[in-house]
Amino acid sequence: MPAFRDEYREKRHRLPRHCYCGNVSVSYHACVAERRRVFASGRIVDELVRQLTDAATRHGCKVRAYCFMPDHLHVIFRGQTAEADTWAAMFGFKRRSGVWLSKALGVAWQKGFYDEILSSGKEADAMVGYILANPVRKGIVEDWWDYPFNGPKDEERGRWMLREG
Repeated sequence: MPAFRDEYREKRHRLPRHCYCGNVSVSYHACVAERRRVFASGRIVDELVRQLTDAATRHGCKVRAYCFMPDHLHVIFRGQTAEADTWAAMFGFKRRSGVWLSKALGVAWQKGFYDEILSSGKEADAMVGYILANPVRKGIVEDWWDYPFNGPKDEERGRWMLREG
């Protein structure tokens, strides 16, 4: 019987933890359980952005870009110091926001999250564009700037130059 159980055990899909630490950019993707569409209110997303920023700061990171789609989140954390831990920032965010989502809305995150370590500044810039343009690709808005649940946005609209294609 143990061989059968081992065959169906979830396989590790993460790199060693040290790969997520230091001056590194990592893209994360997390889904709401049962793909429930809960990120459609400014009140909800504003609270989650606050928690996202707090988690990043607590673990020595900066939120480079985020996009709350109706049923999932894309975020890039950038480690700001050698001691920064992007994985801990994402894990901490999901834990804290999961409690809040459960109490406020009766929903939960799916187990785990997906990640991609971005190997260069150019790759990170391309991923920022991909994340911010997600609502455009899904037909929600025509211009990424008009989507209320992505950012961070600043007054300099041209800060992120999104390329077509």
